Amino acid sequence: MLQRETIEAILFDLDGTLIDTDDQAVEALARRLRRIRWPHPKRAARRLIMASETPGNALVTALDMLGLDAPLRALTDRLRRWRGLLTPADFRIVVGVDEALATLSQQYRLAVVTTRGRVDAEAFLAQYGLASLFESVVTSESTWRLKPHPAPVRYAARQLELAPERCVMVGDTTVDVRSGRRAGAQTVGVLCGFGERGELERAGADLVLETTADLGSVLGSAGRAA
Repeated sequence: MLQRETIEAILFDLDGTLIDTDDQAVEALARRLRRIRWPHPKRAARRLIMASETPGNALVTALDMLGLDAPLRALTDRLRRWRGLLTPADFRIVVGVDEALATLSQQYRLAVVTTRGRVDAEAFLAQYGLASLFESVVTSESTWRLKPHPAPVRYAARQLELAPERCVMVGDTTVDVRSGRRAGAQTVGVLCGFGERGELERAGADLVLETTADLGSVLGSAGRAA
């Protein structure tokens, strides 16, 4: 159960949490699978993309640690095209998220913790006029290790000069939940991306919401007083 009274900061994943991308990634891969007559292509696409996230992050981390910057950039671009992720010009925000962030920023400090690069993260925040709401933007360039390692969450907490225990990590996948829990933060899973309730709960999410936009009412003034 979420301990609202201890929360001072909220850390947000981007894809599937603030950016509406994951359904499009699934559909893009499902189209490819249909061409080769793969059974249940949409279900298979979701499972394949979810299964690739943790090893994909590990591979990017390994290349970064070895200083292989050019292959890293090429791999990242190729993986994004394969997954069907949007370019900065095409970013779409999860419905209601902008209003929720405006509400939450009045009571909490906000940060982004994403495996996207800084250019993409800042482009999304600028496109929707959200940059001023976030005190820290932690990207794939910020730490040696990526989620589900706890390093990105701990880095965000240090940037805010808070203990991880005073933060809550919000994301749509078990990777986000595991990263937050390993860092010592509370965690909220959202169902507007890849995650399913059962798997997010099994990963240890303290709360699971239908959409990130619901966080405004859960942690806003009314929710905090409840």
